Amino acid sequence: MKIRQIRNATIVLDYGGFTFLIDPYLGAKGAYPPIMNTANQVNNPTAELPVSVEDILRADTVIVTHLHPDHFDAAAIKSLSKDANMIAQSDEDAEAIRKEGFHNVQALDRISQMGDVRLTRTRGKHGTGEIGQLMGNVSGIVFHHPDEKTLYIAGDTIWCSDVEEAIDNHHPEVIIVNGGAAQFLQGDPITMGKEDIYRTYMAAPQSTIIVSHMEAVNHCLLSRRELTGFIEEKGLTSHIVVPADGETIIS
Repeated sequence: MKIRQIRNATIVLDYGGFTFLIDPYLGAKGAYPPIMNTANQVNNPTAELPVSVEDILRADTVIVTHLHPDHFDAAAIKSLSKDANMIAQSDEDAEAIRKEGFHNVQALDRISQMGDVRLTRTRGKHGTGEIGQLMGNVSGIVFHHPDEKTLYIAGDTIWCSDVEEAIDNHHPEVIIVNGGAAQFLQGDPITMGKEDIYRTYMAAPQSTIIVSHMEAVNHCLLSRRELTGFIEEKGLTSHIVVPADGETIIS
């Protein structure tokens, strides 16, 4: 497999003979206002795209893990072909994407196979308490192929029983987690922070863990530098990778 970190949770994945575009967030730097009720009130995205939109769009299938605008934004809706093969986390999300003019949209539960690539939906918790409920349903996805390592993209989730269950059930050799410790002014983080990433490693010490969703949205307060320092202190630099935007990892 070849994993290219684009920006935020946007990834281009070459796997099992297919190219997947995950969670396209394609707006220019500063195109959108800051997220309400958060610190660091600067416009989003807070980083430029490392490659052209045209390069990012060269994919067989687009997967949208949930419909928050930093995973499927106005620029993506405008730029993607309305005939693109789209996979949403649920029938409800699929219908919302169809309303944006897309014709070929399926729910993940209804498309379990692409060639020899098997796709499995996983669950997650996008925060705790009232904020977690307000953030709504989110999903991850597991990719299986007879000639590839098993890949688990956890999606926008904190460490929780859903993540633990996905690891126990699928034994992924590569795990992509969304870090950044995104947070509102109230409540706990809604994406993984340092300790959540460490717990993911402890649950899957034989896996390579790749941290995405860093330094692109104003309320993601955990920096790559701080996270890398934490990983170095734990002696886990060979197990946990924090790619720069535009970097490609081959596994």
